[in-house]
Amino acid sequence: MKRLEIKNIYKSFDGKGVLEDVSLTLSEGELVCLLGISGSGKTTLFNIIAGLTLPDAGQVLLDGEEITGKPGRISYMLQKDLLFPFRTIEDNVALPLRLKGMGKKEARRKAGELFEAFGLDGTQKKYPAQLSGGMRQRAALLRTYLFSGEVALLDEPFSALDTITKSAIHQWYLRVMERIRLSTFFITHDIDEAILLSDRIYLLSGQPGRIVDEIVIEEPKPRPADFNLTEEFLSYKKKILEKL
Repeated sequence: MKRLEIKNIYKSFDGKGVLEDVSLTLSEGELVCLLGISGSGKTTLFNIIAGLTLPDAGQVLLDGEEITGKPGRISYMLQKDLLFPFRTIEDNVALPLRLKGMGKKEARRKAGELFEAFGLDGTQKKYPAQLSGGMRQRAALLRTYLFSGEVALLDEPFSALDTITKSAIHQWYLRVMERIRLSTFFITHDIDEAILLSDRIYLLSGQPGRIVDEIVIEEPKPRPADFNLTEEFLSYKKKILEKL
């Protein structure tokens, strides 16, 4: 079932084209990556999907309902975790529920039901400075999920993590997605990350940015730890490099 449809998006700033006729889809439970070089319009497209920027033309549909230019319908997580240092982890995570009018006690309870699933049990009363980078990203991802649920936009959320932590959080995120049936659109410029995580990869290239290819990663999940050393992985990577 298609959860999100982006249809024929055009966008320019000061007369300069940024996006040209961009169309994408995201189905239930999928992780779809938008891969492109800097300046190809990836973040502009995510701002349009999140309702923060209006396109010059085109539509954004969530479960068949048009949400173009309507913020607050899809959760959006940027590169930094943006946790409030003076709030506990449970209060940071529960913030979207509080903003929706839920009482503090009920918001903490509802958010707390997901701490175990997100590997955060025991961190409720801690502060962000007491957690590792990987654990802060888990908390930020749970907060993102609670903002709208089921569909998430992630803009290079793991780029600041070291290689070992990033590898571990990749595997963790795929497990969480499967457990809660989360559908994810993911921005990255890291080709290896895109191949390891994605069900499908859209390649965005040019100025203005256009979709130049869609690549389906056939390897079933969970993928083996050494998948990035296989001939199949290298074949995907070669194809992507040729297109970009």
